[in-house]
Amino acid sequence: MSLFKAASTVSALTLASRITGLVRDMLFVAFFGVSALTDAFYVAFRIPNLFRRIFGEGAFSQAFVPVLAACRTREGEAGAKRMVDHVSTVLLWTLVLLCILGVIGAPVMVWALASGLRKEPYAYDAAVLMTRWMFPYIGFMSLVALAGGILNTWKRFAVPAASPVLLNLSMIASITVAAPLFRRLGIEPIYSQAIGVMLGGVLQLAIQIPALRRIGMWPRVGLAFAAIRESWRDPATREVLRLMLPALLGVSVAQISLLINTQIASYLPAGSVSWLNNADRLMEFPTAMLGVALGVVLMPQLAAARAGGDEVRYSAMLDWGLRLVVLLAIPSSIALLVFSAPLVATLFHYGAFKDSDVGQVALALAGYGTGLLGLVAIKVLAPGYYASHDMKTPMRIAVAALIVTQLLNVALVPWLKHAGLALSIGLGALVNAGSLLVGLLRRGRYKPSPGWGVFALQVLAGSALLAIFLMWANQHFPWVAWRTEPFKRAGMLAVLVAGAGALYFGALLAAGLKLRQFVTH
Repeated sequence: MSLFKAASTVSALTLASRITGLVRDMLFVAFFGVSALTDAFYVAFRIPNLFRRIFGEGAFSQAFVPVLAACRTREGEAGAKRMVDHVSTVLLWTLVLLCILGVIGAPVMVWALASGLRKEPYAYDAAVLMTRWMFPYIGFMSLVALAGGILNTWKRFAVPAASPVLLNLSMIASITVAAPLFRRLGIEPIYSQAIGVMLGGVLQLAIQIPALRRIGMWPRVGLAFAAIRESWRDPATREVLRLMLPALLGVSVAQISLLINTQIASYLPAGSVSWLNNADRLMEFPTAMLGVALGVVLMPQLAAARAGGDEVRYSAMLDWGLRLVVLLAIPSSIALLVFSAPLVATLFHYGAFKDSDVGQVALALAGYGTGLLGLVAIKVLAPGYYASHDMKTPMRIAVAALIVTQLLNVALVPWLKHAGLALSIGLGALVNAGSLLVGLLRRGRYKPSPGWGVFALQVLAGSALLAIFLMWANQHFPWVAWRTEPFKRAGMLAVLVAGAGALYFGALLAAGLKLRQFVTH
């Protein structure tokens, strides 16, 4: 399977996930609106997600996938299966302990993440209760990350990319079925979302099992103490743990930044956490479809190329990934900067979601949009280090980016409130990505292919035309006033987005850019 075909598969399935996620969020804001209780849910849901991103999809995946790819290259299927069994044993028992501690320590974590919720005691108590209900979600999702790492190494990208759809469907059911039932029973409806989250975690793990069995990689988890000790002593397990330590710090830095920003937002006007979360959900479309898809596909391939000593292919894959990032992320960033209000109005402006909420979410989305290129590029550049088992350099760069982000918060939040938090994250991501790129260039690991100057000018020219078109579309139509005509608004958005895409790619073709070079790689 070519890199483009694999990335397209992951991107298409990720799009399905993001569309169902968007439907979920549209139903959520229409049913619950924006309030202290919705802030409480977002805080409670963010806690297990924070640990998931650190231990599951973050540090663990970054350490596990390169070691597994190298093990498979050197020792074959049998060696890889032995490693999977041992790593799975250690991971499972670690997660059991972590989930127990998380349920017990829920009040401390809510206070650490959003102590400002205490100004509304009922919201603070609700956040603690929902955190306890949802914390075991991290266990299911970390095991999903393990399964996804195995399947991606075997170039089975479809199941891991599609599984998030099940979480969204579970939460949609909890909004449309469980929440109204809770209301009729006199139970706070927001608690129904905890049920949807946990059911989604169970379903995402269950769907991995048949796929793992088909490739013969369903892990045998040791239950006896002797089996756990043997798994712990396995050199491959020790290598994953060794690489996890700096990766853990590097990933934790990004999550610490999120924690600090959530803490700050909890002291801003009520609804700030929700506004940021809604903007973040829209940001996940380009970051996941471009960055995550490319990172998932490139990580095992880069690791295999490094393990096999193929430096030319290693550099060529990075070059292809970065060109695709520039081609797609720059116009997406422009769309978020100049067309954020129409996007937010069309997707969220229903039910309890007020006119004023549209403007607040749009401001945050524009702030995130400034750093979209960096947020996506990191997903391509960081695997360039992880494939070489270099976890320390991205960690140091992440620490520097965290410092920059928080210094920007000091300057921007008093002026821009919650939008300042989003803008700081975007600018910090640009610093992070730029530093990663410079590091790869200086070490000679990445050698850009000829033609970057002309390519950059072609993209910038097409993006300039796109910006002019979208600014006109933003100002010419009454997006907020069309609340009572949702189908007209959605239809107009679809026509304009299609027109914007045709304009951008048409300009690139007119400028002489050959798009086939991205498909045939």
